[in-house]
Amino acid sequence: MPPPSAPAPLLPIAISLGDPAGIGPELIAAAWAVRDAEGLPPFFAVGNRALVEAAAHSRGLAFPVVAISAPDEAAAVFPHALPVLDVGACPYTPGQPDDAGAALALRALEIATALVRQGAAAALVTGPIAKSRLAHIGFRQPGQTEFVAEACGITAENAVMMLAGPNLRVVPITVHVALRDVPFLLSAELIRSRSAIAAAALTRDFGVAHPRLAIAALNPHAGEDGRMGTEDSAVIAPAVAALREAGIDARGPLPADTMFHAEARATYDAAICMYHDQALIPIKVLDFDEGVNVTLGLPIVRTSPDHGTAFGIAGKGIARPGATIAAIRMAGQCAARRAAAG
Repeated sequence: MPPPSAPAPLLPIAISLGDPAGIGPELIAAAWAVRDAEGLPPFFAVGNRALVEAAAHSRGLAFPVVAISAPDEAAAVFPHALPVLDVGACPYTPGQPDDAGAALALRALEIATALVRQGAAAALVTGPIAKSRLAHIGFRQPGQTEFVAEACGITAENAVMMLAGPNLRVVPITVHVALRDVPFLLSAELIRSRSAIAAAALTRDFGVAHPRLAIAALNPHAGEDGRMGTEDSAVIAPAVAALREAGIDARGPLPADTMFHAEARATYDAAICMYHDQALIPIKVLDFDEGVNVTLGLPIVRTSPDHGTAFGIAGKGIARPGATIAAIRMAGQCAARRAAAG
C-alpha cells in the first residue's frame, strides 16, 4: 500500500490594506520582514503596491514589494518579496485620512473577502479601518465584521466576535452598544446561541476537543440573589442550563471580578461576557500587543488585529506589529485545521 500523501500546502492568506492613512500598511510590511523568524504562512496584501512600499520605507524597511495580478502568484513571490494585489491607487499620506483612502480601503476589503469566499485564498485578515470615513463614502454596515458576514450569507446575529490572545479568549454577547442598553438586549436565546457558536468554533478552528465555557454574570456578585439585579438568575442561568442540556461544558453565571486571574483562566477555554468592556478590558490587560479579533460562525476564516488605525502614530515607525503578526499566524492555524478536517 502506498504511503498517504502529504496534505496540500495552504493557499496564501489575503490581507486587506485597511485605511491607507493608518498603521495597517506599515504593519503588513513589518510582518513580512519577520516572516521567517515568526514562522508566518505565506500572505499577500490587497491594496496598492506603491503605497505599501512607501509605508515600508516609513519604518526604514527596504525590501522588494512586488505587484501580482492574481492570488496564485503570491506563493512564488512571498519568499523573496512582499506580494501586493493592486486594486486601486491612492497617495500615501499617513495620519491624513480622506475619501480616496477610504475608497481604496473598501475596495481592498471587498476584493479580499471575495477571493477567500471563492477559494482563491486560505483566509482573510482585515486591516484596521476608520468606520466614520467609510460611512462618509456610503458604507452602510456598522463595521467590517458585518460586511464580511453579509458577504458570506450569514446574519449579523450569527457572526460572533471573539478576541483571542496567548492568555485569554473572550466573547462579548453585546458589542458596540451603550451600557445602559445591555440589560434590555440580553436574552437567554442570544446568550445560548452565541455561546454554542463559540463552542463549535473552539473545536473547529482552535482544536479544543471538549470546550469549556465560563459564562460571566451581568451584575456584581452575580446579582447576589437578586439584591443587585435579576438578569443573572432570570436570563443568564437559563442560557447556561440550555447549553449544558446540549452537551456543552458551560458554567455560570460567574462573578466577573474573579474570572480573569491565572488560576481561574486555567479552568476554561473561553469566557463569555455580557458586554464590550467586560470582555475587552481583561484581554487588553493580558494580551494588548497580541490580541486578535476572530469572527466565529463564518464559512471562511477571518481575523483582524485588535487595534484601530492609530492615525496619530501612522508613518512614524513606532506602531508595534505584534497584533498583526498574531492575526496572520492565527488565520493560518485556523485555516489549516479546517483543511485537515476536510
